[in-house]
Amino acid sequence: MIEIDHLTKIYKLNKKQQKEMKTKDTIKKAVDDVSLTVNAGEIFGLLGTNGAGKTTTLRCLATLLKPTQGQITVDGLDVVKDSEGVRRKISFLTNDIKMDPQFSPDYLFYFFGRLHGMDAADIESRKKELFEYFGISEFKDKKVEELSTGMKQKVSIAVSLVHDPEIVIFDEPTNGLDIVTARAVLDYLKKLKDEGKTVIVSTHVMSEAQKLCDRIAIIIDGRLVALGTLDELEAQTQTSDLEDAFFEFYKIHGKEA
Repeated sequence: MIEIDHLTKIYKLNKKQQKEMKTKDTIKKAVDDVSLTVNAGEIFGLLGTNGAGKTTTLRCLATLLKPTQGQITVDGLDVVKDSEGVRRKISFLTNDIKMDPQFSPDYLFYFFGRLHGMDAADIESRKKELFEYFGISEFKDKKVEELSTGMKQKVSIAVSLVHDPEIVIFDEPTNGLDIVTARAVLDYLKKLKDEGKTVIVSTHVMSEAQKLCDRIAIIIDGRLVALGTLDELEAQTQTSDLEDAFFEFYKIHGKEA
């Protein structure tokens, strides 16, 4: 179980950032007092527009950022005090993670397997499973710089899952992918759930969240404005579609409201 308790993350803005964001504010509250629980074995979605606070929330959960206020625990482990223990339990995939262009998928998989303390036999076993599923074997010896966007994403997913983590966190996993590769990624997330894994996925693609997630949290301007199953969110807004439900929440809680 993952518990996020009154999470707040505040950034200080320099003059260049203030100019880019067209604001005179010296701070930005990226996440504002967010509390939620992710149950073991479910696919949990974070839904929101770009800049809503989804990625910042996930980075705090993945121990990459320290919360300004609040607490996050993963199976009872505090993400700040017990960060190493948390990292052993999780996989975190984001589009901001770049693989070295000179290395091959085969080399990277072995390298990260060793970083997780795995022996050669376990690495080979996981590589066989993941490379076959994602069709990586045919280009496993090519340099990353020679791969297409879809191929790179498949390799990133495989590498992030090398240690067979209990909790999988994917930030916009299908961003920039063609429809076939995106479908393969979403199908794998369902497969992980069937294996008893906990999956957290952020997205701004309504159809993905609607088909994939057991429960959905809607974040707008850093604030949690709704949480529930698809049926519950539609009932709250008297709609029959997640996209319509989202816009109903946005009318109430968005900056233009």
